[in-house]
Amino acid sequence: MSDPFVLDKRLARRSFERAATTYDAAAVLQNEICRRMLGRLEYIKVEPAVVLDAGSGTGNALPALLERYPRSRVVALDMALAMARSSGARLPWWGRLVPGRGGRLAAVCGDIERLPLAAGAAGLVWSNLALQWMVEPQRAFAETHRVLAPGGLLMFSTFGPDTLKELRASFQGVDAHTHVHRFIDMHDLGDMLVAGGFADPVMDMEVLTLTYSSVRELMRDLKAIGARNSTQGRRAGLAGRTLLEAVGRKYEAFRRDGRLPATFEVVYGHAWKPAPRTSPTGHPVIDIKSR
Repeated sequence: MSDPFVLDKRLARRSFERAATTYDAAAVLQNEICRRMLGRLEYIKVEPAVVLDAGSGTGNALPALLERYPRSRVVALDMALAMARSSGARLPWWGRLVPGRGGRLAAVCGDIERLPLAAGAAGLVWSNLALQWMVEPQRAFAETHRVLAPGGLLMFSTFGPDTLKELRASFQGVDAHTHVHRFIDMHDLGDMLVAGGFADPVMDMEVLTLTYSSVRELMRDLKAIGARNSTQGRRAGLAGRTLLEAVGRKYEAFRRDGRLPATFEVVYGHAWKPAPRTSPTGHPVIDIKSR
């Protein structure tokens, strides 16, 4: 039996295509997490020739990345073509007019699980809230490891298991379909990094809560940023009024001070692609393990 929580990436891509024009007005949480990630980057020394923004959306990190790394080329990659096309809209005039072949910014429509970059091309892979849209996060880590140069850095954020726990609980038992995505635990992500060849992984988490006047307001925000239910076990058609009313009644149990909370467990991680080890004579060191 197939896993109903597996992502239907074609549906996710279409959702983000439609959300390209509404994303910026609703992406309050995404922009805040981006700001916090940029703050963490202040304490890490890296001088990449190429920065890959993997899952760039409409480009909320691009001005800061271009300013922080004035000699770097930045590749903004998103699986939704409409999102990739809008990447340059946030750039100040100096970001668009810097001379050089093709300028400093390249916008690419592509998949993190199958990156269209050469091995060792990037010195920094930055990914803000994109990993939760991967079918196989391990493959995404393998691809970022492949495109990083030795000594390169992966920095990312994603959502953990308690994300939208109120909405998940309110949908529980209303039907046999999936309604809220399944998110991966921070410790499991750290294990994936190690298994993927990364060194010195650092993982931490914080909980952020948004509040809404109604469940419909929450769902409107999720739709505006493209975060629709894209699981394979979703309902084939639109949810009916009776189901949504039942969900709304169950969600009311969480109301506090006149508002409905929506919890987001935000997971942050970074790790390095280690440089090859060499012997005192300069030859590569290869580990041989007995079976």
